[in-house]
Amino acid sequence: MAQTTAHQHHDAFDGIVRPRPVKPGNPMVLRAQSEEDGLKPNGLPGLPSGISSGRSTPLPPDAPPSAKSISSARKQMRAQHKHRLFPTVEYSARVSHFDPRSDYRDFRGFFVLFWIGLAIMVITTMLRNIKDTGFPFRVGVWALLIEKTWQLALSDGAMVGSTALSLPLHRLFRQSKSWLKWEKGGIYIQSIYQILWIVLWINWPFMLNWNWTAQVFFTLHTITIFMKMHSYAFYNGHLSTTQHRLSALDNPENASTAAAVRYPRASTHLHEMTIPEEETIARKDDDEKLSQLREDLALELTSPLGQVTYPQNLSISNFADYVLCPTLCYELEYPRTEQRQPLEIVWKTLAIFGCIFLLTITSEEFIVPVLHDASIRLENISSLSETLLILSESISLLLFPFMVTFLLVFLVIFEYVLGAFAEITCFADRHFYSDWWNSCDWLEFSREWNIPVHHFLRRHVYGVSRPYMSRTMSTVVTFLLSALAHELVLGCITKKLRGYGFLAQMLQLPIVALQRTEYVKGKKLFNVRRFPLYIYRGIEMLTGFRMCASGFR
Repeated sequence: MAQTTAHQHHDAFDGIVRPRPVKPGNPMVLRAQSEEDGLKPNGLPGLPSGISSGRSTPLPPDAPPSAKSISSARKQMRAQHKHRLFPTVEYSARVSHFDPRSDYRDFRGFFVLFWIGLAIMVITTMLRNIKDTGFPFRVGVWALLIEKTWQLALSDGAMVGSTALSLPLHRLFRQSKSWLKWEKGGIYIQSIYQILWIVLWINWPFMLNWNWTAQVFFTLHTITIFMKMHSYAFYNGHLSTTQHRLSALDNPENASTAAAVRYPRASTHLHEMTIPEEETIARKDDDEKLSQLREDLALELTSPLGQVTYPQNLSISNFADYVLCPTLCYELEYPRTEQRQPLEIVWKTLAIFGCIFLLTITSEEFIVPVLHDASIRLENISSLSETLLILSESISLLLFPFMVTFLLVFLVIFEYVLGAFAEITCFADRHFYSDWWNSCDWLEFSREWNIPVHHFLRRHVYGVSRPYMSRTMSTVVTFLLSALAHELVLGCITKKLRGYGFLAQMLQLPIVALQRTEYVKGKKLFNVRRFPLYIYRGIEMLTGFRMCASGFR
């Protein structure tokens, strides 16, 4: 009934899978429901993808078996979704939780109340500042934001543009007949380039002596673009190897006929992934086995939506589109909306600057004074008890402003920035987060708080390491990489790498083990109430301790 009502109210948006108001049993929430809801490949009825005409070109009678296999694969992929040899992220036309078209729209009352509370905070702050200083706002943090703006913009553009080298490199690897093939020397050349790239751009803000706000933005964007570049290069490298194998089967006498290994499904959770096993299907004869292998390889070269086949995607326009799309996992094709909504782009852009304005006020009025005062008081204290008292007092004063900052950062990134880029690129899958506020443990939170990064780690870190390691070790490696990235960002703020952020991130593993015990796991209401306290308290204690210990300037 709820679903019927929702579609009656939003007839103009039929074909878009909306978040359901009831949390399903699957913690990842709201997977692609193309098969159940009858979505077209692009997520909207009857709409072409924009990359292909959607029609199959007739093959000549003397076409090689590899071409026939690819043609057959495209037809199959347009008819149904199948397991992929490479972990594929399932994209579908979906809206975010706070979108007016979402079935979570009844929750928007609390959303509006949140903004009313922030408006009251801003008005009260302005009146107090006018009374004390004669001006409505302080300008300390504002000065940090506008410092070296053009230098930051030019550096960011050069950083993003330098990733385009992956395209000509891959074309070279694909056309090579010798050691430059991806599976031979290509993968090592790409890896060396990526290492040199990340080392250069991570050190770039320190070389130019930027302030911490510019460093944090640039470092976060650098890590994001690095993940996009890695996914583009390694997924296309995998497709290059697959194409070489398929072409070699045109002369099967000298080609490898080893069965293709199936990777875990994209919808599988980290803790549910198992080591991929080779299928043991009885074959009547070698010809049938060869035909099945051709089909498996051809399916891998065809997009999940069935409109694009590798190497049709190796173009500048496709790479530029992928860089702008709000996703970290490269696919041959994504579901698209019918058209852009310019007014929606305007509203989201205004919301981005509005959130930045609120973040600046919160930091200027409620965070910086507390940290500055604590730093001065700690310089004149030698007693351990007084030091702990000052730290406890400072952390308590940071409770509310850090909670507001946490929520504003979440909104500006996952609802407005990613939403704006999704609208610009007509990217239909707006499911960038799930209901993380109902999380009961850290693993569930990591899946639902940042879905694009979760997809990347599952596909390119956990999924790659799982065949060679145990489930526990693969999880540790995944958390290790995430912890290093978090420590790097915190180091940009204090200009020191002390390891506090890394340690706090890795401590999540024993906490997860504790939360999975029979004494805690079944107490859902207790966990839902307790988990947000872990998040906010952890951020406050970590930041407060680092700032007070190193001194805030």
